[in-house]
Amino acid sequence: MRDKQAERNARAKRSNALGYPSREHNLKRMTNPSGTTHPLIQRVLADKPPIAKLIGFVIEGIGEGRAVGSMEAGPQHANPMGTLHGGILCDLADAAMGMAFASTLAADEGFTTISLNISFFRPVWKSHLRAEARVTNRGRNVGYVECDVTDQNGKRIAAANSTCFILRGEAHGREKSS
Repeated sequence: MRDKQAERNARAKRSNALGYPSREHNLKRMTNPSGTTHPLIQRVLADKPPIAKLIGFVIEGIGEGRAVGSMEAGPQHANPMGTLHGGILCDLADAAMGMAFASTLAADEGFTTISLNISFFRPVWKSHLRAEARVTNRGRNVGYVECDVTDQNGKRIAAANSTCFILRGEAHGREKSS
């Protein structure tokens, strides 16, 4: 039991050492290659996206290819078996991964997700969930993002990954007009 608690404490210290918030803080540090805040991140920070309002998650920190999202999962998120619906975990992880990837974009770039995968490790009924996403590979056109979702005790609930394709020019313009 002590080893697990020590591991959780070490994970929390690493998280805070990276400049990301504990649950009590609300850090919004954003950078990309040009050192400016991407317009997508500005929109998300100005007003919660509709999906975040519907499900009830928040993005706590964004920057340098990383993002942290969290939410309080409860009975309103249950599937017919009474546990947290997997789509809720997927939405939380997808939002964190999207913001992590957006923090690597230049102002004239956008992106779209071309694949998304999630693996579930344990059931959840009611819990504070935290999704920590990080860009692990960023090429000129394609990037790869990973995300761990943990509960309030630091137990790993799910792991997700996504592949993102960078949009430029006309393709990026269509994203902005919708």
